[in-house]
Amino acid sequence: MKITLGSILGKGGRLTFRRRIFIIVAGLAIGTTSLLFTNYMANRLREKEQNEVRMWTYAMENTMNNPIFNPFFQLPDGGRSGIPFVIVDDNLRVVQYDLLPEKVINHPDLLRKTIDKLSRINKEIIITDRGFNTYYLFYGESRLLKMLTWFPLIQLLVIFIFITFGYITFMSTKHDEQNRVWIGLAKETAHQLGTPTSSLLGWIEYLRSQPVDQSAVDEMGKDLTRLMKVVDRFSKIGSETVLSPANINEVVGNSVLYFRTRVPRNVTIEYNGLATAPVQAMINSALFEWVVENLLKNSLDALQGKGRLEVKITSDENQVYIDVTDTGKGISKANFKRIFEPGFTTKTRGWGLGLSLSKRIIEDYHNGKIFVVDSEVGKGTTIRITLKKVYV
Repeated sequence: MKITLGSILGKGGRLTFRRRIFIIVAGLAIGTTSLLFTNYMANRLREKEQNEVRMWTYAMENTMNNPIFNPFFQLPDGGRSGIPFVIVDDNLRVVQYDLLPEKVINHPDLLRKTIDKLSRINKEIIITDRGFNTYYLFYGESRLLKMLTWFPLIQLLVIFIFITFGYITFMSTKHDEQNRVWIGLAKETAHQLGTPTSSLLGWIEYLRSQPVDQSAVDEMGKDLTRLMKVVDRFSKIGSETVLSPANINEVVGNSVLYFRTRVPRNVTIEYNGLATAPVQAMINSALFEWVVENLLKNSLDALQGKGRLEVKITSDENQVYIDVTDTGKGISKANFKRIFEPGFTTKTRGWGLGLSLSKRIIEDYHNGKIFVVDSEVGKGTTIRITLKKVYV
């Protein structure tokens, strides 16, 4: 049976595909209905205001054609409906206005611009005075209509923000859930490995007392020590990472020396750290060794049984640099960043977690950097770890 995260979580731990589609469709339907209804209300209000203005002009024309009344005393009050308007004659002299600033009315250029703007909103209405004088009514939209017109855009913005926050929350919850699952698996693995490693430790002590090749027993002891370190690393996943000053030359050197006795004959490993001045950095030794081992393993896999691997430590006043260089098959530039993504691998076997785990350990826990310095297909790769240097 293939073990996947989905099978671990079970159906109850996630939404099914159909439910997700239903929620998305339902959300779109609600949003679309709301937008259409708001647009419908805006159009109805616009028609209502236009009808009101037509009734005003009809009433004005009747009043103007009655010599008993002063024509403009009977103009309807635009303020009651909140519709801004201005009435001008053929020479653009203002006869009546409402809900427009005084500075606009008293400034010819501003008045002309305002009239042009109003004419784009609604077509002007011509008013005749007993057949001799002609006036022009320009009017806009009420504040309520403007609010309804802009409301769909506000709704879209709110819906977009809601979807964005919902997506972020969902992904964050999913990510946290995945982390809890993997942390649980790591701790359970460490717990399960505890019993056989303790048993192996007892067997090695027994072999030391027997007439067997003690050099082989010593190598078995080294491998068991390495296995116990792996168990310790898995047990630390999810726990608080404690950093302390450490000799980088020594920590890296331990991993290099371990691999030197276990590489193929046609592979050479060079290391300058034991011949240079020691440098210090704040690290968690168990986790940092894990990173170095991952880089060494990847380089050895790239060599495919033949070539050279160089581990080099350099530093300046502020930084410590650990470079791992191999003469292996290399990486294309398009994959310089992808190799640190979970699941990415060029191997026929493997999960593609080693470098992604290394990146997380270095950048999240040690506040350092890990990246590909240089690589060329067929010639080799150099990966660098950068840490902040400390003085003790």
